Amino acid sequence: MSDKPIRILYIDDEEHNLHSFKATFRKQYDITTTISVIDAEEMLETHDFNIILADQRMPVMTGVQFFEKIRDRYPKIIRILITGHTDIGAAIDAINKGEVFRFIDKPWDYTYVENAITHAYEIYKTREDLKQRNIELQKANEELDKFVYSASHDLRAPLMSVLGIVNLALLEDDLQSQNEYLELIRKSVKKLDTFIINIIDYYKNARGVPVITDIDFEELITEVQATIQYLPEYGNLKITSTIDQKGLFRSDVMKLRIIFNNLINNAVKFQDNTKSEPYINLKVEASPTGAKIIVEDNGAGIREIDQDKIFKMFYRAGATNSGSGIGLYIVHEAIEKLGGTINISSVYGEGSIFELNIPSINK
Repeated sequence: MSDKPIRILYIDDEEHNLHSFKATFRKQYDITTTISVIDAEEMLETHDFNIILADQRMPVMTGVQFFEKIRDRYPKIIRILITGHTDIGAAIDAINKGEVFRFIDKPWDYTYVENAITHAYEIYKTREDLKQRNIELQKANEELDKFVYSASHDLRAPLMSVLGIVNLALLEDDLQSQNEYLELIRKSVKKLDTFIINIIDYYKNARGVPVITDIDFEELITEVQATIQYLPEYGNLKITSTIDQKGLFRSDVMKLRIIFNNLINNAVKFQDNTKSEPYINLKVEASPTGAKIIVEDNGAGIREIDQDKIFKMFYRAGATNSGSGIGLYIVHEAIEKLGGTINISSVYGEGSIFELNIPSINK
């Protein structure tokens, strides 16, 4: 059973049936009743129902006719027909035209009605879950196609560079030239290593089983910073952090580590080398209900036309020589899995601010 009550619309021209139904099941379900099929159609436009119960014998149109009319417009709602005049013709029409899930005879047995609603909702949930899984599967297939194509290119490019540089180095006798070639090889290998790390993060985020623990943001950020400071691009970058954590915040530490690592890495990579005092400021406000995280830098910034695309897989925002184009995609996916949101404010040439809001998982 869902945490939310099952939402039921019941249509019957006999008001005493509506009152009896609502009095019996009001504590179990979210019930809306009406004697008019016209009113029912208006309610369907403004409300989201899981199940519709309709009496077969009504003055304007029968229950089957009503179901036939709304079937294509509201296909996901499960339909149950109530009748005191069951005959083979009505049953056939109900199945063929109204695609009715179940019949309930008047006077009804309350246990039978409850079971019918429970089974109907199980069908509703199964269909919705299947629909969501199909959407996720389609997305996964599309991303896999793009991933294989882009990953194969980004993995081979540094390897081909290394191979070409090695061939040039073998032709040189000068030690200084060979050292220059070695430095080029080091950069290519570093780029390849970064991309492989991003692929591992992508896999962990997509396939890893969530492990919910108490989060100490001070400890987490210190751990991430310890790995960042050895990046060759780190230079004279100044990273500051302000953490205000009150109470217990619980979440998936692996996903949070991926988020911080990629956001800070991204800021390091795209810092503005023309500025004398490059910086990254981290601010965290955490409580038992959620955490607000801000990552601010005075780096190169992101052009306005790119800001709605940077969370797409392999999108590099015009920077073809830096980054894998997967880091911010991983960040976005991890935040979505944690039930949070991320927003960006950036001025090209001045810097960027990423604001994250992540709920605490207190289950």
